[in-house]
Order: sequence, then C-alpha cells, then structure tokens
Amino acid sequence: MKDKKKNSKFMISAFSIILILIFALGIISHLLPEAKFVGDEIVNGSGVVGAKLSEVLLSPILGFADAIDVCIFVLILGGFLAIITKTGALETGVKVLVQKLKGREVILIPILMFIFSLGGTTYGMLEETVGFYVLLAATMVAAGMDTIVGAAVVLLGAGSGVLGSTVNPFAVGAAVSALPEGTVVNQGIIIGLGAILWLTTLAISIIFVMKYAKKVQKEKGSTFLSLREQDAMKETYGTKAKQEKASLTGKQKATLVLFALTFVIMIIGFIPWGEFNVTVFDKFTGWLTGTPLGGWYFNEASLWFLLMSIVIAVINRTSENEFVNTFVDGTKDMMSVVLIIAVARGASVLMQTTHLDNYIIYNASQLLENTPAFIFGPLNYLLHVVLSVLVPSSSGLATLSAPIMGPLAANVGYSVEGTIMTFVAANGLVNLITPTCGAIMGGLALAKVDYTTWVKWAWKLILLIMLANMVILTGAMIIL
Repeated sequence: MKDKKKNSKFMISAFSIILILIFALGIISHLLPEAKFVGDEIVNGSGVVGAKLSEVLLSPILGFADAIDVCIFVLILGGFLAIITKTGALETGVKVLVQKLKGREVILIPILMFIFSLGGTTYGMLEETVGFYVLLAATMVAAGMDTIVGAAVVLLGAGSGVLGSTVNPFAVGAAVSALPEGTVVNQGIIIGLGAILWLTTLAISIIFVMKYAKKVQKEKGSTFLSLREQDAMKETYGTKAKQEKASLTGKQKATLVLFALTFVIMIIGFIPWGEFNVTVFDKFTGWLTGTPLGGWYFNEASLWFLLMSIVIAVINRTSENEFVNTFVDGTKDMMSVVLIIAVARGASVLMQTTHLDNYIIYNASQLLENTPAFIFGPLNYLLHVVLSVLVPSSSGLATLSAPIMGPLAANVGYSVEGTIMTFVAANGLVNLITPTCGAIMGGLALAKVDYTTWVKWAWKLILLIMLANMVILTGAMIIL
C-alpha cells in the first residue's frame, strides 16, 4: 500500500516545468548588468538585455516557429505510425520477437543501445530518435518490462554516442570550425578521446538499464512508473504479450520490411556523408525529395514518411477514406508532443534574445583563465553543463563557446582538443535529462513517461556518468 501511495503522488507536468524555467530566465535577465552597445553591436560579455514581459510570453510561440520542421516531422510520424498500427503488423511482430527471445529478451538492450550510440557518435542522432520511442516502448512492455526501459534504450543509447562524439559534425565539427584562425587541433586526439567517453558512458548506461529491466521483469511492483503512468502504459501498449502463438501474414511481413526500410533510409539520409568524403549516395533520392541522401533534414524526412505511409496503405489495400481518417487521427495523437517540443525551444529563444548565453560564457572564461589544469577541467565541464541547460543545441553552443574557450585553453597551455571534448561531453550529458531538449520531452511523452519520473529514475546514472566524464577529461587536460 505504501508503494502505491508513493507512485500516485502529484507530479508537475512537462509544460509547467519548461514555463517556470522560461519565466526564471526572464527574471534573471533583470538581475544581471545591462549590456553595453557600440552602434548595433553588443560589447562582448558586458551584460544582458532585460527581457520584456512580451518577450517572455512570446518565447514559447517563437519556439514553435523555430522548431516548426521538427513539429511537422512529429505530426507526420504520428500519421505514419497510425497506418502501421492499423495493419496489426507491428503488434504481431513484437509478439513474434518476444516469443523467439523468451527468457532472453534483455539481450535486446545492449544490442539496440550500441546501434543507437553509433548514430549518436557519428552524426549526433538525437532528435531523429523520436520515432523509435513508440516501437521500443511497445517491445519492452511486451517483453515484460516497462516503458522506462524502452525510453532508456533510445535516449541513453543515442545519448551515449552524442556525449562521446567522434566525427559528429553538429558537435565536434561545429566546434572545430568555430575556432579562430590559427588555433590548431589534432583530429586524431579528438576522435580517440571521444571514443573513450562514448564507450565508457555506453557501458555504464547498459549495466544500469539491464539491472533495472531484470528487476521489473522479476517483480512488476518495482517499476518507477506512477499508477497513472502504468494505466497509460497499459492503455497504449497493453500488458505483457499474450501467450498464444502469434504469426505474421504475408502482408504484415511486407509491412514490417517497409517499416524498417523507412527508418534505415531516414538514418542514411541524415548522415552527412560529404563530411566523410563518401559520394555514393549523392545521386539517390534527390529526384524524390529535392535533396540527396546525406543532405536530409526534417522536411525531407517528413516527405519520406508521408510517401511510405501511402505505399504501406496501398500494399494493405486500405481505402482512400480509411487512410485519410487513420492518418489524421495519428497526427492528433502527436499534438501534445509537438507542443512540448515547441515550448522547450522557447527557452533557447529567450536566451538568445537577452544575450544571457553570451554573458555567461564570456565572464566564466575570464574566471577560468589562470586556474591549474586539475581545476580548469572540472570547472569548464560544469560551466558547459549549466550552459547546455539553457542552450541544448550542440551546434548553437559550439558556435558560442569554441571561439572563446578554444583560444583560452591554447593561451594557457591546455589541450584545445580536451576543451572541445569537454564542451561536447557536458552538452551530451545535459541532453540526457534537460527539459529544454525537445527530443527528450517529446520522446518521453510518446513513451508515456513523465519527465519527473525520468529524472527520479535517471539522476543517479547521470551523476555517475558525469563523474566518469570529469575524471577522463581532467586526466586528458593534464596529460595532453
């Protein structure tokens, strides 16, 4: 009875958390020194511009405009998933998979987390994972676990790779390109240090998730989900798959092949092959989406999912009227996810409007200038943890941080490569838990996991990862 009371207590919603943060940023902007201008240009680090009430109130709306491509993608993804669900292929496929792995379902966890981490370390796969939360939540629930396990496999898998980016152009690439001319970096050192961070974080995460998953499989009462979340999980994903023998029809097998192909092509489309001098994909899909594979972003992915929805409907002989109604119903189910993503982006918009992001990074760099390496490393990491809560975009923070912190490290004799990876790791860590990251808030909403539940479940793991990262990065700062 005690556990039930604990699980049913009131939890603040994701919307409220983000809105409180936005208003707090607006208040903070009035407590700091006022920015000085020379003409239309702000004097670097001189201060901030106090947020007007209208700017605070408008920031979630502007966040919607800033995240419109992601929002459209999520809406179309909802329609696509509704068409898939209508065929029964995904539900039956999950049952067949669970039957084949009976008693060994947990082996999916390290395999899938490693695959997701490859996407993270190579091209920063994070927002692109939103579509996988539904699939993994359904799979893990059918295997006798819960939706936290499904969400953790996606978020911690991809997040471990992003945290230890090796060739990710949106983190490492953006930081290196933002360095002032004359600041020299060794790409081999960056890749090596990134690989250490990536694999260390992945190993810690896999052990943590598997331990929890086995515990839930053994005893359902050990789940972190509240009673309300458990009810939502059962309503959306059902309980553990029924024991009767499940088998796929020919149409369902074809549907699942196309379902998998849809995501594979999307992933290939997002990877910036040109950064790796790979040209084999240059001639593919340009005629279809206007952009070849490797140059895709959310607009192209949205079109691709819409087209595949139609193809799958045709194969399953779905009528035009049934297709439209099903697809529209699927988009309706995604509206809460879209709103969460948009509001979360509003915090970053307000940071840029007030110049609070630039003020923090510039003045913090002045404090770090004369500190020894064993202090510089941890403090630089913690600085970027704070900044990443406010500016979750890796490319945005790289553009802001690298031109200041890179030369600072070089001038005082510290490793520029270590400094770059400190930013990357700190940003990656925060994007495992921050409410300002639309991918997290949207993904958790799809998995029917409250943000507060995720924080309660993951905070010990996040702390452990942070300590491991700080030891690795501080060691690199001293040695390199």
